[in-house]
Amino acid sequence: MTDGAGGDRLDLTGAVDAVERFLLEGTPSLTRDQVLEQSGVAEEVAKELWRWLGFPQADHDDVAFTPLDVASLRQAVELVELGVLTEDRQAALVRTWGRSFARLAEWQTTLLADVALEEGVGDPVARVAELAEEVLPRVEALQAYVWRRHLVSAAGRLLAIDAPGAPAAPLAVVFVDIVGYTFRSKSLDEAGLVGWLEGFESVCTDIAVEHGGRVIKNIGDEVLLVADDPAAAAAAALAMVERGADEDDPFPQVRAGMAYGEVVSRLGDVFGPTVNIAARLTSIARPGTVLVDRGAYRTLSGRADDGDDSGDGTPGSAETSDETSDETDAGDLPFRFRRVRRTSVKGYSRLQPWVLRRAVG
Repeated sequence: MTDGAGGDRLDLTGAVDAVERFLLEGTPSLTRDQVLEQSGVAEEVAKELWRWLGFPQADHDDVAFTPLDVASLRQAVELVELGVLTEDRQAALVRTWGRSFARLAEWQTTLLADVALEEGVGDPVARVAELAEEVLPRVEALQAYVWRRHLVSAAGRLLAIDAPGAPAAPLAVVFVDIVGYTFRSKSLDEAGLVGWLEGFESVCTDIAVEHGGRVIKNIGDEVLLVADDPAAAAAAALAMVERGADEDDPFPQVRAGMAYGEVVSRLGDVFGPTVNIAARLTSIARPGTVLVDRGAYRTLSGRADDGDDSGDGTPGSAETSDETSDETDAGDLPFRFRRVRRTSVKGYSRLQPWVLRRAVG
């Protein structure tokens, strides 16, 4: 068999059949009407579900289904009966599944084919089938684990922080975000992008640990770290933006947001308004700068700001985030601050930030 350029192209039909049998737990043996009859699901409901998931629409006589499809339709109906998949929720939920898993499956299939078609590994058709049986169960288990961990994290954000008696303690929270990530990522291939992000995460981890902090998690082009000592967190954030400002350093240009206050720690993650404020400050920080909130400012400078206390989350007219000339030294600590005007961000209509810098001399 030849490809469009006239070269040899492998016939992987046998491999496709083997993978299909493995993933669908058997060879397709049922038509659409048989699936509907065995599952007890109305045709319109099933068609709408499959359409939202992005599946091709099979004709009545197409033998394209297995008992796995029957079981899945029954489970969907059970979720409806439990009130989870209500009419107004199911479209959004199922579409999200379809889009997310379609992209994930595309990448995983490409990876599987690349491994199977490497030179010198024997019959590629047999290799694909072998990899499907050996690799895919492990991938499925790992995906389920990752999903469970993210559910735990989401539950902590949405539920645990409001629970009576949730453990909280003062922490400095810092988000560090790559500037121009989208533009840079477009110029890199997959391996280059992975290497670039791994380098960024490695440097951030080293700097955080060096200053007595710890990285909580990496979120794509962003790192979240915490420290018990706000001065240590501030020094770490400044070290990262300074690395990013060095044109001879491969570390990317970054910006950072820091907040200090009560934080709920649960199962290795952190939650609460202090975390939210640090994230919002990062989103409005200029490239190469560190913005801190009122809690960090007061703790690092040892003084209260001259403004009122209504800036964080109190309704009011938003102001621009241009810098003012109000500058403050932090006593014996190696920091100075420049107040910026209150700004409006999601959840906080009049957030008061300060630009953090190193003291000169």
